[in-house]
Amino acid sequence: MLCGRTNVNKFLIEEQRRNPALIGDFSMLMSDIVRSCKAIAQGVSRGSLANLLGDAGSENIQGEGQKKLDVLANQAFLRHCEWGGHLAAMASEEMEDIFPIPSENQRGQYLLVFDPLDGSSNIDVNLSVGSIFSVLRCPENCSGGAPTAVDFLQPGSQQIAAGYALYGPSTMLVLSVGNGTHGFTLDRNIGEFLLTHPNLLIPPETHEFAINASNERFWESPVQRYVSECLAGQSGVRGKDFNMRWVASMVAEVHRILMRGGVFLYPRDSKDLSRPGRLRLMYEANPMAMIVAQAGGLASTGSERILDVQPAGLHERVPVILGSRDEVERIERYHREHETGEDQPFRSPLFSTRTLFRDD
Repeated sequence: MLCGRTNVNKFLIEEQRRNPALIGDFSMLMSDIVRSCKAIAQGVSRGSLANLLGDAGSENIQGEGQKKLDVLANQAFLRHCEWGGHLAAMASEEMEDIFPIPSENQRGQYLLVFDPLDGSSNIDVNLSVGSIFSVLRCPENCSGGAPTAVDFLQPGSQQIAAGYALYGPSTMLVLSVGNGTHGFTLDRNIGEFLLTHPNLLIPPETHEFAINASNERFWESPVQRYVSECLAGQSGVRGKDFNMRWVASMVAEVHRILMRGGVFLYPRDSKDLSRPGRLRLMYEANPMAMIVAQAGGLASTGSERILDVQPAGLHERVPVILGSRDEVERIERYHREHETGEDQPFRSPLFSTRTLFRDD
């Protein structure tokens, strides 16, 4: 029993008192988001016991097959957040257009953006998944009129809050309201998220990176160079061994980085030239970039800070490189050197040379 710890509601009220930018009923909106995450955690934990595993037989706007829990998680956010009077509209990775708050409900001064269930390919094999969310301020007159998709197209630097829920061995909520990044653990005995990881900080150096190595042949030269140097270990130019990780859940990858450092890469590649990146700017990259930046890390597309990217559409995709500051800066430098023709040739492709790995 985690007695005496601050619960998430008290934390948010105190933050709102401290920060004049968190206007109106911000803490109440966050309470609705927290309830959504608790409901999703319950569904994820029951799995096949509640017949919630497997495909839903439908596709989202991205043309991706939906799992049953994808649909349940999306409905949980809509159901818990539409009636409180704190929002003007919501946007979800699973929906083509925005979800304006119904006219019979009071409308508020915030916008909510969310990925209801990140890493859903892991659901049926009982690996960690999560939810990602972002809160924006509604532009002037947005709440009084009819909100549109354009109202959501704000750079990540304008986020009021961002967070994620991790549904793993324990359920955790990690969030930032612009004053550091903080972690809360769900105590199921009392049904409360309690502050267990205040002021998370990402170490600037690391010996760990995460990337989907099966796409190596499609990567841009700077990323091939970086990964090749890491894999060369102590015998290479970096002079140290690296671990390589890949969970296929951005929430799990970012959480590991917050706990012990590391760098996560889902870079631009040539696999599908119609897509400049794989991850969605609004639903994944922006909120995670805020969380990482508030913990002392960096988040980049390789050429610019993710938080500075001006969205052009609700479902825009971008390359994502985030985590320990020194590694992200190195990868950005490799991109600059490549653009100017100053980069060094990387050694052979990923698995064609002997490489040294840490075994811990």
